[in-house]
Amino acid sequence: MKNIKNRLSMGTLAMGLALVMGLALVMTSFTPGGDATSMVPQDEPVTINSNYGGVQIGAITYSFRSIRKVEAVLQACVDAGLSSVELMGTGIEAYLGAPQNPVSRRKLRSGELTDKEKEALKKYQDGIRVWRYSNETIEKYVTLRKKFNDAGVDIHIYKWTAGMSDEELDYSFMVAKTLGAIGITTEIGEENCTKVGAAAERAGMVAIFHNHFQYAEEDFDVDKLLALSPANRLNFDIGHYFGSTGKDPVEFIDKYHKQIVSIHLKDKTGKDNEIKANANRVWGEGETPIKEVLLLIQKNDWPIYCDIELEYRIPEGSDAVKEVAICREFCKQILQ
Repeated sequence: MKNIKNRLSMGTLAMGLALVMGLALVMTSFTPGGDATSMVPQDEPVTINSNYGGVQIGAITYSFRSIRKVEAVLQACVDAGLSSVELMGTGIEAYLGAPQNPVSRRKLRSGELTDKEKEALKKYQDGIRVWRYSNETIEKYVTLRKKFNDAGVDIHIYKWTAGMSDEELDYSFMVAKTLGAIGITTEIGEENCTKVGAAAERAGMVAIFHNHFQYAEEDFDVDKLLALSPANRLNFDIGHYFGSTGKDPVEFIDKYHKQIVSIHLKDKTGKDNEIKANANRVWGEGETPIKEVLLLIQKNDWPIYCDIELEYRIPEGSDAVKEVAICREFCKQILQ
């Protein structure tokens, strides 16, 4: 797959993109692990289906981080041909009309607030609590889910929490459930695996923990963290794992597949690469065994979401949507 077969033959990709762009947000619904099905008669019905050979390929919407507006993010998912996503929740509350915190994050972190700022913060905290639990707000989340589902995009995971108190975590899981997600992703660590895991258990959902370079730490014990709650699961980033440890992610997935809900797909150089270790690369130009990972999941029919996380430098003349579509086609060629 040298240079992803010349970037997957731009002619073939253009054809695929044109097909998806023609959707114009067609009214569809998606069942995880299955096909998207048209709900509205069309002259030429077209649906999004990024399930290839039984493996659901999606993306974390962080891949479209240069795109700010929620509608534009949804359109990016459609244009990239994705029928499922791990939705980043940053900015969602503001989009739905939530009160805005008048005190900056920098000031909050410093803890040095004036009396006026403390009063404004208290007013905001009271207001956001009322807003979050109103029936009108829940209906807004129902409508947001419908927007995604009608476009043929399923929100299988939500990456956001309102905070770390029990009340804030319970609210976060309520939102995730309303959006149709099976759980919430956050970074792996003892506090998160304890508190977020407990909240997931209360909600009857799962807490899904993402890794960066933790597996390279000598005292890191993933079994101990998983054991902190029966709701704890893994969002296993194969690129970060391979790039930081040099170990084969295939072996890890084979061992922990029952605890893995989703995988982040990316291509990186290995820990011992002589030119530049642990570096993001255009898919097919790195050393991460993406193909072997996908074929392992397909062979065993494991219900693991495989999500593209676009982190390599976007080539000149391209953009995030085109590159995610190329990565999706990369997976499709392996699985079909």
